[in-house]
Amino acid sequence: MSEIELSQNEADYLIAMEKVPVSEETYNYPLAGNLSIPLVSVDRRENFYLDIWRSGIVLAKGRYQSRARNVVVLLRLDFGGSPHRNPDGTELPCPHLHIYREGFADKWAVAVPHDKFGNIGDAWQSLLDFMAYSGLVKQPRINRRLYT
Repeated sequence: MSEIELSQNEADYLIAMEKVPVSEETYNYPLAGNLSIPLVSVDRRENFYLDIWRSGIVLAKGRYQSRARNVVVLLRLDFGGSPHRNPDGTELPCPHLHIYREGFADKWAVAVPHDKFGNIGDAWQSLLDFMAYSGLVKQPRINRRLYT
């Protein structure tokens, strides 16, 4: 868990804030491992990261997350993995969406909102949907590659 605690209002504000890539660099979607893409708010006052992680063993397993203040996970979409147990004991199957909650950080997950994620079984479409959901108004250039 990060050392930085945000109020729920501040976290919601950061999630909704419009974001753009820091540069015009082109990234390769990872076949396995992690990719972190630096982002910035449109007004250039806040820095963010878009993290893309893919399992090297189970190709259908991955994670997309949005971070603020270097370490605070605001949103995380987990797919192809294990169920998640929330602090209140409720269990959600995978895929699920973690949303920052004051006092719990990213320990809470909810069902994936199907009105925002059209085809959760498609990793590439899910990335596009996640970027839109997390406030990216200009997508970074990412080479799709073979296994997305």
